[in-house]
Amino acid sequence: MAFEYEKIKNWPIPEGYQEYSANDCILYALAVGAGAGDPAADLDLIYEKQLKVLPTMAVTMASQGTMWVADPATGINLSKLLHGEQYLTIHKPFPTSAKVKSRSYVEEIYDKGVEKGSVMMLAREISDADSGELLATCTSAVFLRGNGGCGGPSTGQPKPQPIPERAPDVVIDAISREEQAALYRLTGDNNPLHIDPKFAAMGGFPKPILHGLCTYGFAARAVISAVCDGDPSRLRKFNLRFANPVFPGETLRTEIWKESDGSAAFRTFVVERELLVLNNGYAEFAAAE
Repeated sequence: MAFEYEKIKNWPIPEGYQEYSANDCILYALAVGAGAGDPAADLDLIYEKQLKVLPTMAVTMASQGTMWVADPATGINLSKLLHGEQYLTIHKPFPTSAKVKSRSYVEEIYDKGVEKGSVMMLAREISDADSGELLATCTSAVFLRGNGGCGGPSTGQPKPQPIPERAPDVVIDAISREEQAALYRLTGDNNPLHIDPKFAAMGGFPKPILHGLCTYGFAARAVISAVCDGDPSRLRKFNLRFANPVFPGETLRTEIWKESDGSAAFRTFVVERELLVLNNGYAEFAAAE
């Protein structure tokens, strides 16, 4: 099947649904490193009596509608598909338990040409299933390196957040656990790339890699600590570009630049390999009450 702009732009994506509890919120927090080393420092994320929800948990919610890209009728070349960027807007802090539903749609497909492929902006709106109130919008920039020349616009794609040239205001290190990927799989991403050594070897990796969205959660915890005084309910936007994979057990160093307008820039390195893994990070946050 050919990859066609209008067909994919209007692809009927099924709605998603999820009912989650405080235990699911705690599991997600643990899966992105909360409580490691000093559980007392993360009690708001892992203790049900004073629980707050990490807003990046939204990227795991009601995501049943993402499997449509594997339908041969789309014409998408899965072997050349790459999750390149992640955007998150929080419209309202998540409660510690709720029933949520999602509406997913292709926001746009930017055509970079036959040789370079295209970039599909895939959005998922998450709402309270009972009230209909919009809670979050998650948007993934999916690089389709084998699907260029589709006829979509060539301009208009969001530009990466520039990283300041000055030294960072805050640097936070966090050690991922050897079993971090096995734990993160419990949030819903069962890709064998993150657990099966043989499958990882087929992809050219010496061992299973950490989920990109797990690293995303690690960075969010660092930014929330640095600019939100540890209060996850203040985070409003969290965007970044994935640069390189992480292996479980590696140390993640997040550099953060505070801006004067309620925003921050950030990036994350693997300390052991001196390797940039998350880049062009941008966060917005509300003022303290």
